[in-house]
Amino acid sequence: MSVLVNKNSRVIVQGFTGSEGTFHASQMIEYGTNVVGGVTPGKGGSKHLEKEVYNTVKDAKKNTDANVSIIFVPPAFAADAILEAIDSDIKVIVAITEGIPVKDMIKVKSYIKGKDNILIGPNCPGIITPNEAKVGIMPGFVFKKGNIGIISKSGTLTYEAADQVVKSGYGISTAIGIGGDPIVGTSTLDAIKLFMDDDETEGIVMIGEIGGNYEAEASKWIRDNGNKKPVVGFIAGQTAPKGKRMGHAGAIIGGKDDTAIAKMKIMRECGLVVAESPANIGLKIKETL
Repeated sequence: MSVLVNKNSRVIVQGFTGSEGTFHASQMIEYGTNVVGGVTPGKGGSKHLEKEVYNTVKDAKKNTDANVSIIFVPPAFAADAILEAIDSDIKVIVAITEGIPVKDMIKVKSYIKGKDNILIGPNCPGIITPNEAKVGIMPGFVFKKGNIGIISKSGTLTYEAADQVVKSGYGISTAIGIGGDPIVGTSTLDAIKLFMDDDETEGIVMIGEIGGNYEAEASKWIRDNGNKKPVVGFIAGQTAPKGKRMGHAGAIIGGKDDTAIAKMKIMRECGLVVAESPANIGLKIKETL
């Protein structure tokens, strides 16, 4: 098993015919992802990258039985695209778009609550299950098949962690980039739970960053549930000055528990193995498995 996406996932692309959608969809198809069509309002009935284009997600769902959607829609319209995917009963929704207004995401977050859909992102690199499905913008060649799950708030650090894991002689079951915005669909803890329940995943790499309480919340849950699988954690932003936002909208130190040092301390206290630098992630995996 893997989590969220695999070779049987039926993927549609929202914002299919735009430049971002076109570029990344063609990369996904080249990787072997089962892309079954795309959505661009007003272009329904045409073909793009040899796939059908539909006017609405509902049409795409009806004709392709899609269960995964990836969104490359401009920020002003992206929340509506997510809501449309929820209403069309798309199970896994991956929002790549950066810069969606926070007020829009508050609406999305409250709308999806209690529903079966899983939203990854926004402002994320997506999800990859190596050799099966790449639903995102990550460089596929970095990820080799294996039994380590990766969860990351950062895009580039997802790739770095994957590279470290592979160089240590291991591989990846699935990698999830949860996104760096203040409001994202899937928290670190949500992703941890998916991997803890996955038979194929034997160890987990959890990459967080300054700001917010996601890593502390996940660490405490891991401890309270008996540390069932080894988790290696890294926190980006160890040198960040207080009160300064670093790169991601969600990466800002508010309280004393938001700093990298405080988060690493909580992780250690909860029984996680902490990598002081991304360059040590592979080494720590080797030591814990």
